[in-house]
Amino acid sequence: MLNRRIFTTAVAGAMALSVFGAGSAALAQELTKVTFVQPSPSAINSFNVFVAIGEGYFAEEGLDVSVEAINGSGAVLQALASGQAQFGRPGPGPVLAARGRGEDFVFIYNFSAKSNFGVVVPADSPVQTPEDLRGMVVGTGTADGAEVGFARNVMSGSGMTDGTDYTFLTVGDGGPATAAFSSGEIAAYSASVADAAILNQRGVSVRDITPPEFSRFFGNGFVTSGALIRDNPDLVEKFVRAIHKGHVFALDDANRETVLAHLAAGNPQESEDPAFAAALFDAVKDKTIPVDMANGYGYQPPEVWEEWQATLIAGGDLTGPLPDLTAAYTNDFTLKVNGSAN
Repeated sequence: MLNRRIFTTAVAGAMALSVFGAGSAALAQELTKVTFVQPSPSAINSFNVFVAIGEGYFAEEGLDVSVEAINGSGAVLQALASGQAQFGRPGPGPVLAARGRGEDFVFIYNFSAKSNFGVVVPADSPVQTPEDLRGMVVGTGTADGAEVGFARNVMSGSGMTDGTDYTFLTVGDGGPATAAFSSGEIAAYSASVADAAILNQRGVSVRDITPPEFSRFFGNGFVTSGALIRDNPDLVEKFVRAIHKGHVFALDDANRETVLAHLAAGNPQESEDPAFAAALFDAVKDKTIPVDMANGYGYQPPEVWEEWQATLIAGGDLTGPLPDLTAAYTNDFTLKVNGSAN
């Protein structure tokens, strides 16, 4: 079953070849090779990438995109920093924390426009609010992933501090998270939509206790380095245009079966149970639709970045405001591909 610690590579090159046909290998070899890293093996959580591969949108832009899955947002940012990948899908919290350390990462596309995380507890737990978790242990999938920053925000919203009023415990996802609940190691878990679905599938019925105001904290999105934006903005624009096309295609119900087929090709194990995969896709898809469509898909509200920064400061992930918060993100590419640029 799903496990963030499984390393996978999507057969993007082979899928790109199929767009051109078997007799056009020479042309396909001229594509610019690009590596995209995601914080888990799930194809569904990065559905626009796999649709862009399957529909040939990357190939149309002259890109040959390979997908690699690693463990959490921290690892995604490490891969970008080391030059092992050009694009990734980390959370905003880890990106801001990294910029606070002087690293130059830039958010270029807001994919999870509504928060894709929640603090969940077993359905029969007496816990009703985050405040009820005072003195308890909150499980996370990774030590430094986006789910940690999100849970810390939720807990600080109830006046609690990590390490003083509650503690985090890295337990992994899937089976390990199920076991941690069963053994009583954790009282709650900071879960993505996929994590919650897997827990429910494995017999641990959970309910979300996250206050509704935290839904505005958008989740993981597409990130690259500031250097790549400065040195090769055309490449960044091509990548964003392709994932935007994949996003729009996937949201059209007329394309549903085709989309699910692309996702099964990207991660066959995740789609072994077609009904589960379809339900998970529906849940993830909903989180990617902005509440306000005025600026189209992928747009990042500056005011929410301000809120993200404030919560990271309150939680101790940042010692103070960044010198220039606007350098952490750009809407230039998304406005352009949405046709909204002046």
